[in-house]
Amino acid sequence: MLISNIKICDINGERFANVEVEEGVITKIEEISGSAESSLCLIPSLIDLNVRVKDDVLNSKRIEELSRSASKGGIKELVLNPESTPAIDDEIVLEFVQNNEIPKEGAGIHCSFNMIKVSDATLSNIAILLKKGAVAPFMSTTTHNNLAIKIAEYVKMYNVTLFCRAEDRSLSNMGVMTEGAVSSHLGLAGIPAIGELLHVSRMIELARYYGIKVLFKSIANPRSIEMITKAKKEGVDVRCEVSIHHLLHSDELCENFNTTAKIYPPLATSEDMKLMQEALKNGEIDILTTLHQPSSPVNKEVAFFDASYGCEAIEEALPLYYTKLVKSGLLNMTDLIRLCVKNPAKAIGKQRGTVVVGTKDFVLFDTQKSYHVSNNQSLYNGEELFGVIQNSNEI
Repeated sequence: MLISNIKICDINGERFANVEVEEGVITKIEEISGSAESSLCLIPSLIDLNVRVKDDVLNSKRIEELSRSASKGGIKELVLNPESTPAIDDEIVLEFVQNNEIPKEGAGIHCSFNMIKVSDATLSNIAILLKKGAVAPFMSTTTHNNLAIKIAEYVKMYNVTLFCRAEDRSLSNMGVMTEGAVSSHLGLAGIPAIGELLHVSRMIELARYYGIKVLFKSIANPRSIEMITKAKKEGVDVRCEVSIHHLLHSDELCENFNTTAKIYPPLATSEDMKLMQEALKNGEIDILTTLHQPSSPVNKEVAFFDASYGCEAIEEALPLYYTKLVKSGLLNMTDLIRLCVKNPAKAIGKQRGTVVVGTKDFVLFDTQKSYHVSNNQSLYNGEELFGVIQNSNEI
């Protein structure tokens, strides 16, 4: 099949070309003059390192649902958050996920794994899980220092990136949204932002001392980004992941007890949201995530305090990123591919982000077409998003 006069966008920039595709693989790229504008783009398929199955219940049906939904949003590789039921912390659960057949039109699923077995506070068998194909160990900073040090030693030994969520459960367990004027107005217990800051600082020093690679998951405070950026300049191998929601929405979305806006980490204040947008423009954020965490209505359509954390976004991933970040002028397409393809791939030991002969993970994306989101569990329900993913047979 020949696709004529298509705009290729990857980490090397934008160019026009005629592209031949056979059985889903690019077999020839003939660059042409880009004098004419084309709304059809060919880009590397996206990667999301921080997603969950519905209600965090791990079974075959929900793995398939997640895979199909991701593919609709232009994402072809996922990394499951291991905090599910059952938790991904041993080779039996890992193999269960890996052995579930992914539908042809779905996204491939990888697993991060819990380092700590909460029931007995012992380390998982890190060597076996990595050997069996888990891509990264995951650790909450609620882990005690003695175990955190052991984890750092293992991570260094196997030269993998440690996925780390900076949180203080003694503070976060007391609240349901960010502490501030909005939580006070609603009469809801707030979570102090300092909990994240304290633990980001702690993990930076652990990374510095042991010389390990750390990816901070779903950072929600601009001061955390500032500390991570400073550490990078000092030679510490730390990186920062932020969700699209924390860049676009503040805790004001929780007004009227809107449980759709109850996500974790909670949405920040409007001032902090604007500072995070500045950090994005300044190149201080390394990876973006949809932070997809779907819940059954019975767990969302209740009082705010009792509602589950999470929202749905993965089916709108690429149109959402394009509309809110590229079309708005915050980023260009090359930046977006760096944040959603190249850097996430690097964190799991892969190389992605270029479109060349032999590429099979790509997306055809029409930036002139638009649609309205129809999903009550989306923060963008009813909004118009630009960019529609096309199958090759639609061209």
